[in-house]
Amino acid sequence: MFRKSYTIASVVLAALGSLTLASAQDFGQTGAKTNSRPKELTAHLGGGVKMKMVLIPAGEFMMGSPDSDRNAAGDEKPQHRVRITKPFYMGQYPVTQEQWTAVMGNNPSFFKGPKNPVEWVSWEDCLQFLRRLNENVGIGKWQFPTEAQWEYACRAGSTTIYCFGNDEAGLDAYGWYDKISGGTSHPVGEKKPNAWGLYDMNGSIWQWCLDWYDPAYYAHSPTDDPTGPATGTERVSHGGSWASPARSARSANHGRIEADHHGSHLGFRAALAPADP
Repeated sequence: MFRKSYTIASVVLAALGSLTLASAQDFGQTGAKTNSRPKELTAHLGGGVKMKMVLIPAGEFMMGSPDSDRNAAGDEKPQHRVRITKPFYMGQYPVTQEQWTAVMGNNPSFFKGPKNPVEWVSWEDCLQFLRRLNENVGIGKWQFPTEAQWEYACRAGSTTIYCFGNDEAGLDAYGWYDKISGGTSHPVGEKKPNAWGLYDMNGSIWQWCLDWYDPAYYAHSPTDDPTGPATGTERVSHGGSWASPARSARSANHGRIEADHHGSHLGFRAALAPADP
């Protein structure tokens, strides 16, 4: 358990039911780019189901919580500088139930709804989803975001407690949490996005990250592209959820949970390390 636009058109390349991904940019159309990469890509999962990916630029930020955050736990400190040295893609939304069903052929979620985030999926279940994408979509490496990538993308250039500021009252506009959720999950994208166009980062659903958990890791984390401890017994999660208090949705807050755990508050968001342009 937990312890604590520019839109680029996309093109289907293969037969119905296959997993494909290509942007119009790949076919010579012009448009805004970041380091020669399209700002958005759209994965076609079959049956008309798509997954939009947003380009996250390389950069640096202060990871973790400052001493001034009264809600910060000890494992969110010390706050430390991190550099994300390469751009990557992040799912615009948490993975939905219709996306999961298109790839895996089932829907394990407790709260049913095609546009709701998939939940009741363990870290290991999500790894299988990503493996299937890698088997069928050869444009890069599909993976969990690292904890550093997740927090960097969540902050979207902000230095405040939440992506929108320090006042938790503002969370009502950005994510679902216990006081406003009605005790259930909700379709993705109903709240405001952060500055980089990502939805449901603060609140809505806890999201698995790649990293093993170590409460002392921040004290000796490398500056460039940290990926967490080499081993562990629990995986990191971020985001808070419809069942959590507002403080759980803080950008730096993280949970720790066994990789085989399932829950109606727990889902994930795909990341993509693109192939070299």
